[in-house]
This record gives sequence, C-alpha cells and structure tokens, in this order.
Amino acid sequence: MQFGIFSVGDVTPDPTTARTPSEHERIKAMVAIALKAEEVSLDVFATGEHHNPPFVPSSPTTMLGYIAARTERLILSTATTLITTNDPVKIAEDFAMLQHLADGRVDLMLGRGNTGPVYPWFGQDIRQGLPLARENYALLHRLWREDVVDWEGTFRTPLQAFTATPRPLDGVPPFVWHGSIRSPEIADQAAYYGDGFFHNNIFWPAEHTRRMVQLYRRRYAHYGHGRPEEAVVGLGGQVFMRKNSQDAVEEFRPYFDNAPVYGHGPSLEDFTEQTPLTVGSPQQVIERTLAFRETVGDYQRQLFLMDHAGLPLKTVLEQLDILGEEVVPVLREEFAKGRPAEVPDAPSHASLLKAREEVTAA
Repeated sequence: MQFGIFSVGDVTPDPTTARTPSEHERIKAMVAIALKAEEVSLDVFATGEHHNPPFVPSSPTTMLGYIAARTERLILSTATTLITTNDPVKIAEDFAMLQHLADGRVDLMLGRGNTGPVYPWFGQDIRQGLPLARENYALLHRLWREDVVDWEGTFRTPLQAFTATPRPLDGVPPFVWHGSIRSPEIADQAAYYGDGFFHNNIFWPAEHTRRMVQLYRRRYAHYGHGRPEEAVVGLGGQVFMRKNSQDAVEEFRPYFDNAPVYGHGPSLEDFTEQTPLTVGSPQQVIERTLAFRETVGDYQRQLFLMDHAGLPLKTVLEQLDILGEEVVPVLREEFAKGRPAEVPDAPSHASLLKAREEVTAA
C-alpha cells in the first residue's frame, strides 16, 4: 500500500500572525514539502492544478519535473489534472515527457476541477463537463496506446495520422486515477477502462464514500477487469497531530476556523466527527485511518492533506516527521495484516511493465 501527501497549493494568511506568504514562498514551500516526503520514506507526492488565486500550482508537470530531478524514489502525481480544460494531446505529451525524466516515477489523477470559471478561461462550457471528461479521456487513452491516431470528436479539431511525442516510457503509459467526490459517472468511467478510482473524501461522511467506492468496484467487475476486490482504490484524508491531542486541537483550531475551504462553517468538532479530518495524537490518526478499510475494503493508496489553511512551512515539516516516523510505519504493518492475496498492490511503472511482458510472453 502506498502512503503520501497531496497539496492544493493555496496561498492563505496565517491566522495566528496575519502574514500571507508570497507566491514564490509558497511554490518553494511545496518543493520543500515534497523533498521532506521522500526523506521520511513516504511513497507519493501529488500536486493539484489550479488557475485562479489563491492557488499557485498552475503547471503541475513543471513542478513535478523539478522535484523529479531532486528525488530518487518518490512517485510524482497530481491531485487533479484537469481533463476537461486541458487539451488531451498536451496532457499525453507533457506526462510522457515527465515519465522519461523521472524514470517512470509518474502517475496522474484526472478530474473536472471544482472552479466553475476555469471552463470559459480555456474556451469550454461547464455545462459540458461530463461529456468533455469522457471524450477527452477517450482520446488521451488512445494517444498513449496507439502510435498513429485518427480521431474526430465534438470538442476539438480532428486528428489525422497523429503521433504524440515522446512515446510513453517502455511503451507503458502512466497509470491513471480518476478522481471524483460526487460524480458516479466518473467512478463508472474509471471502471470501464480498468483504471484506478480516487475518492478524495475529505469533505464527505463515510457512507457517501462507501457508496461511491462500491459503485466503482461493481462496475469494474461488470466491465470484465476482475473481481470487485481487485479494483484499485485510493482515498484522501486530512490530519493534524501533536503528541497530546488537546495540544493539536488548540493549535489547529484557528487554522480550521479561518480556512477558505471550510472556515466559518461547522465547528472543528462537528467536522472531525462527520468527515475523515483527524486532529489529535498520532495514535488517533492511526486508528481513524485504519477504520477506512471498514468503509471501502482493502485499498491501494492513502494520501493526506497536510499543508493547507495557512499552516507555516515549519509546522508542516514537523507534521511530516510525525507522519513518517510514528504513523505510516504502523499503518503499513496493520494494513498488511489479513490483506487477501487477490488484492493487488498499488500500480507502479515496474509492475505495469512486468504485467505487459507477461501478457506478451503468454
């Protein structure tokens, strides 16, 4: 099972000091956080994609390419690559290039995004969000698997005898996660292609997460890719930790109360009760995360949001030390216990290459 972190790259004032970092500081902080993730033996760093303030990660492959040059083991991914407003040809070429530079340590999570105005900024209509997602991914899927593509659709100009360059490393496309919080159509799309489904359940109760993942698993089996328990699932989560749980709550409360995504709404206590947000001791985080298996079954990837709401870089790096040293080693051990043999590991470039070679040999 893979453990890692994802960042939405928000530039938010620190409510305890009223200081707002510059965009330059925030971008550099995201890089420092990724390097720390490798240092504490996490598996994955993922960045979001946003094109509006107060967010900075508008060019994920640029950032991930820079991080690739400074890391050796870390899998580089996205917390959303906008399949609706990016040209699938550009996605195909950008991520294949990144795949080569990172020696295969690359996958990506596709999503529609949660910012309505981004659609007209890139010449699209938000009312066509789902058809765009379906058509653009159908093209992207082919561009990585066919050397020459003839294609015609609704939302972009046709392609005639087109070859995306560079070709995927070793002829193996990056693994794709389809990310969705609320759209069953996206869960079905992930299942149709036999791809991964990532439910970023940070704002939703467990029962909603259960229904979405169960739908994906049923459809995965329906489309003939294997049994439901063989489907590839990832989950999101949010944590803030201190040795003493009351210290964690006291320190995190002003950040929660003023956060742009959930501040000035439900209380911290209500939010932690109703969603996966866990604010407390490392042991509380371990117990809460292990309980996710009761909701969705055995799964392959767990990503945590750690650097949001104006938390200073020093605090985030401290959180990563706790996560890497006290939490993830226990989670690895506990999640491995009783894990059925038929449940696959999280896909990697090496495992996908091996699977293709086995099919070829057979």
